[in-house]
Amino acid sequence: MRLHHLVRSRLVWIGLPIAALSAIAVAFQGSLQAQRSPLPDPVVSVAASTVAGQETAIFAGGCFWGLEAVFEHLEGVSDAVSGYAGGSAATAQYERVGTGTTGHAEGVKVTYDPAKISYEQLLKVFFAVAHDPTQLNRQGPDEGSQYRSAIFVANPEQRAVAQAYIEQLNSAKVFPSAIVTQVSPLAAFYAAEDYHQNFIQRNPINPYVVIHDLPKLDRLRKDFPNLYRTPVQKS
Repeated sequence: MRLHHLVRSRLVWIGLPIAALSAIAVAFQGSLQAQRSPLPDPVVSVAASTVAGQETAIFAGGCFWGLEAVFEHLEGVSDAVSGYAGGSAATAQYERVGTGTTGHAEGVKVTYDPAKISYEQLLKVFFAVAHDPTQLNRQGPDEGSQYRSAIFVANPEQRAVAQAYIEQLNSAKVFPSAIVTQVSPLAAFYAAEDYHQNFIQRNPINPYVVIHDLPKLDRLRKDFPNLYRTPVQKS
């Protein structure tokens, strides 16, 4: 069950100045970054003949706040929406998903222009920056199957590319342990409640955001300078 959105931010970190939170964040994220080697580019790619117009990709890995923010900062991404995948419409509500019993994973629906950014580049950012793919049913302080690492694929080609990249990364041993990311067919994606959308843009000094999410954006800017952009502010 999630702790960080209300309890953790109001009780555990209460009274700490932003500078102190930032120092904690740098130390925490630095220790994670030191455990992983640079990621290679995927060797299997989506065939150019299948790429036309806007495409979508669904990724899950921990709290959707950070996932949404990472993908919103990528050149070629026109939209990133926080939501739920892997369960039914009847239980796609925040409080019910938070019980870990609905089958959903918190995720993000990414709409992108494959002429500007490829599915393979999205995958690389997902594994390199957006989350830790070696953690099973958790990310950092967040525990439960709703925080699992997963890629929800829309077609056989996305499946083949995602599975090949996982095998490539495991063979290269870029992480200290095996990747546990699931590759699952996408049945449906349900947008999360409005107050979860664009959360980091609207709450940049939320303690959880400062510690766990803003460092991801720093890594994205440093590791993917050719892809990084400042997104348009949303209402």
